[in-house]
Amino acid sequence: MQCFRARHTLPILLLPICLWCFFPAAGSILFGQETQETVEEPAPVTPPTNGIPSLSLFGNGQDAPISSLLDIITQGGYLMVPIVASSFLLILFVLERFISLRHSRVIPKPFVKRFLHQLREQSLDKESALEACRVSGSPVAKVFEHAVLKWGRSGVEVEQALLDGGERVVHSLRRYLRVINGVATVTPLLGLLGTVVGMINAFNAIATSQAMGRPELLAGGISQALLTTAAGLTVAIPALIFYMYFVSRVDRLIVEIDALGQEVVHLISAEGLEELENETDSSRDSTSTKSSGRSTKSSKSVGAA
Repeated sequence: MQCFRARHTLPILLLPICLWCFFPAAGSILFGQETQETVEEPAPVTPPTNGIPSLSLFGNGQDAPISSLLDIITQGGYLMVPIVASSFLLILFVLERFISLRHSRVIPKPFVKRFLHQLREQSLDKESALEACRVSGSPVAKVFEHAVLKWGRSGVEVEQALLDGGERVVHSLRRYLRVINGVATVTPLLGLLGTVVGMINAFNAIATSQAMGRPELLAGGISQALLTTAAGLTVAIPALIFYMYFVSRVDRLIVEIDALGQEVVHLISAEGLEELENETDSSRDSTSTKSSGRSTKSSKSVGAA
């Protein structure tokens, strides 16, 4: 129960944070913020610009305050498109990794317990062990399968086969983690690029329109320019957190698979099989000795009678 809580506490804590980052309206509900009724106000009067053009950076010609996620995307400009696309990719691959890296899927306990028990009891041969691994199809079973292919060989050969299979499984476990890391790395740079482009456009507009002494125009342009940086960080921070979490999770799974694989190597190598046979023979000898001793005692008691 404690292991379950430790494994699932971080995703549960991250879920409302990500929802709040991607969907501000949903975040306000999750964190218990009370919504206030909208009070109707008279439409603001647009001040005359005296022929000075508006500093809308991307041609929408709107200076209205930003009130929704769609407004943020629209006013952020064309560089918001790859940032939004990266956020959807992040959600897709994070969900896929949560499903694929479940402990019950990577290391199914029923299969592992049954497989190791049958190896200790010598109730499996090479063909039946291979069949059991192929039927399971789990990552740990694929590692076991590579070791079983060297059944009866020296411990060094079996362990090398185990390492070869482990490298392939590790590659599959780390799949898509580079994509998540790439999202965490690229989206802040896209946001910074959007801010730089927006600032250049804002200052160019001020210079060409002779708008010196009108700080509200510069403030509006800078506000729009900073939207891309905010959006990039909003996507990058959860991406980095998820990347670190999945890397740690994969490392824990690899350590556990390695420990189980070493036990399999010990049981199916030539040295391990010989040791098991010696233990079986000694147990049989002790059993036969005990039974012969009992028969001798019974015969003596019959003769005395």
